[in-house]
Amino acid sequence: MTEKIHVVARLTARPETVAAMQTVLLRLIEPTRQEPGCLRYVLLQNAADPADFTFIEEWANTAALEAHLLTPHLQAALAQALPLLAMAPDIRRYTAIA
Repeated sequence: MTEKIHVVARLTARPETVAAMQTVLLRLIEPTRQEPGCLRYVLLQNAADPADFTFIEEWANTAALEAHLLTPHLQAALAQALPLLAMAPDIRRYTAIA
């Protein structure tokens, strides 16, 4: 049995690019949720710091996540988001242990 993969991806926009970053990230939601193996894909915005965005993701397996990373919509969003970032994205993969 393959193990589900959980991803927490945190992106921090520069203060002057928050609205642009939100637009770029929101465009990812629907096409990503349609991908095979996508079980959960939620975008959060920090209530205390609107420049702080976090994706909470759950993928059926590593292959589904790796396929997601190669999709044209993700690649386009990354290209658009990079100049808006205040720092490098913090992207972490997890497996459930309980």
